Amino acid sequence: MTCDLNPRFKDTICSVSGASAMEVTEHIQELWSGYGQILRLRLEGASPFPSTVIAKHIRLLTTENQPRGWNSNHSHQRKLKSYKVESSWYRHWSQRCGSDCRIPELLVFDEHDGEILLILEDLDAAGYPARLTSVSPTQLKTCLDWLAHFHVTFMGAKPEDLWETGTYWHLTTRSEELEALDDSPLKNAASAIDSILTNARYQTIVHGDAKLANFCFSEPGDQVAAVDFQYVGGGCGMKDLAYFIGSCLDESACAQQESELLDHYFATLRSGLASKHPGIDSADVEAEWRALFPLAWTDFHRFLKGWSPGHWKINSYSEQLAREVCATL
Repeated sequence: MTCDLNPRFKDTICSVSGASAMEVTEHIQELWSGYGQILRLRLEGASPFPSTVIAKHIRLLTTENQPRGWNSNHSHQRKLKSYKVESSWYRHWSQRCGSDCRIPELLVFDEHDGEILLILEDLDAAGYPARLTSVSPTQLKTCLDWLAHFHVTFMGAKPEDLWETGTYWHLTTRSEELEALDDSPLKNAASAIDSILTNARYQTIVHGDAKLANFCFSEPGDQVAAVDFQYVGGGCGMKDLAYFIGSCLDESACAQQESELLDHYFATLRSGLASKHPGIDSADVEAEWRALFPLAWTDFHRFLKGWSPGHWKINSYSEQLAREVCATL
């Protein structure tokens, strides 16, 4: 395959890796709405670099040259910031993640003339080649363990150069969806729900888009790594947990398994806090966050109903939970 990276980026990759040549072996995907591409590259003669790497090539477009049109400058600016946040995450934060919340290593960063290049470890080659559209109970709990360890690792951290409030659906950045929401009780409760989550005593760094599609599994499915950190930032860990469970399970499974999955997550969280943050009362964290799980679920439900009222995730389980939350506020 030919490589449409600009010559500066090609030179940077070869210079830093020591490669004598490079080749695009796979065009993995276009970034949403034409902002760039994700490629798999083979590096000839690279040392000590791996022979294959992933290139995330981002073009910071203006609304005028956005190829598929754009519905608002507000949305455009949110997307631009998301890529700058992801770059900051990999450059300044990602090194704190260990094997229990595995992510790809940043190998090269470059920025030039409105374009960003992230060269990342190839997780397929590192032993995480599987992408799943459904999960077994064991695989689901493996992801819950990843989330718990991630939240433990960054418990109490201040999200400098990340989103002040992580997740792509939080209220501050979703005024258009709130305005479109045709559910008066939920619309009226939205600010209170957001405030309670934002002002929770225990804050961490949340992944912000922790759906099943952003987890890469080992072949046996007993290990997992995560990608896509465009909406990483501060927040209550329940935002990630509610969003992830909702990405895996239908409404009946959510209702049946909620208690078991929360128990599993918090068992891992308690163990991690005891090891990494012995000064934090894990029982206190659990008590606060368990109570916030329904609010975190309802917070995403609020966004979804305003953004896509016919979405498959809008189900009776979410509707009932939202009604119960709204009734308490």
